[in-house]
Amino acid sequence: MFSRFTNIINALQALDKIYSNSEMVRKILRCLPRSWKPKVTAIEEAKNLNVLPLEDLLGSLMTHELSMQKKDDDEEKEKKKKKIVALKSSLIEDLKDDDDDEELALITRKFKKFLASKK
Repeated sequence: MFSRFTNIINALQALDKIYSNSEMVRKILRCLPRSWKPKVTAIEEAKNLNVLPLEDLLGSLMTHELSMQKKDDDEEKEKKKKKIVALKSSLIEDLKDDDDDEELALITRKFKKFLASKK
């Protein structure tokens, strides 16, 4: 994403359109998706955007992106672990249900025999 931004800025500079550092910082912060809104707000409040070097901003954003990816990977691993546990427990429940059904059938047969012998 940042290389694309740099390519566009360089092409505009070749056409004599020059952006200041603060303008480039603000443009990058504006183009980030909504999921980055908390990070953008934190940067805007914590740092002076007029003097913030573009390299520092890019470094901060890349670090945040890596931490978000790691968090997503961890959540995905947790979901996989939970699915395995859920499958194991459902298999046990199915076995118990089968045993219960067999017991109920046996009791029903014995009860029918008992009723038949009473007549």
